[in-house]
Parts: sequence; structure tokens; C-alpha cells
Amino acid sequence: MQTEELKVLVVKALEDMKARDIEVIDVRGKTSITDIMVVASGTSDRHVKALAETVAFQAKQAGETPLGMEGLSEGEWALVDLNSLVVHLMLPKVRDFYQLERLWKEPSLAHRQERPAP
Repeated sequence: MQTEELKVLVVKALEDMKARDIEVIDVRGKTSITDIMVVASGTSDRHVKALAETVAFQAKQAGETPLGMEGLSEGEWALVDLNSLVVHLMLPKVRDFYQLERLWKEPSLAHRQERPAP
């Protein structure tokens, strides 16, 4: 399955499960870990867990078996690793604390041009 198709599948699964504040971040060129990160919020620890399980199930049904899943026992933050796409699902307070969107949207230091001293 192509990365873009997987992204559409994941976002639709999250929308169907009423995830909040779904954000898609293209991290190609910023990390070799993955190409796309999807970040979304759940309303409770049970909701976060259900979101992760649904994403994993939908991906597997489409032929993309998750490489791993983390955080399902706690439910405050769950991660689903789909290789070219990583899904982070969090409670709003956890998401506010870690601010992954800000971290990955900011230009990387390697791409910033230094200004010469005056």
C-alpha cells in the first residue's frame, strides 16, 4: 500500500471513530524513522485505546500489518507504527505537554541558514 493511500485510510478511520484535532505532518527529510506522522486526540483513555486498535485493524485489513503498537495498557498515549506512517494518539493534556506538532513542523536546524555576523 502506498503511503498516501495509507494516510487516507488512517485519517478516515480516525474520523469515523470521532478522534479530535487530527493533524497530518509530512516529516520526509526531517527524520528517517517515517514519512508521515498523524497526531490525534481521544476523549478518554478508553477512546485512545479504541482509536489505536481501530487504526491497526483497518490497516491490517488493507494489507498493511502494523510493525508495533505501544501504550495501549495506559491509554494516555498510544502509538501505531505502520512503517511509512506513525500514528500518535493522546489525551489532550498529554498532547499539550509534548507538543509533537510544533516539534515536527518547525524547520530543522540543518535547513536553517545562519546569518553572517554584522
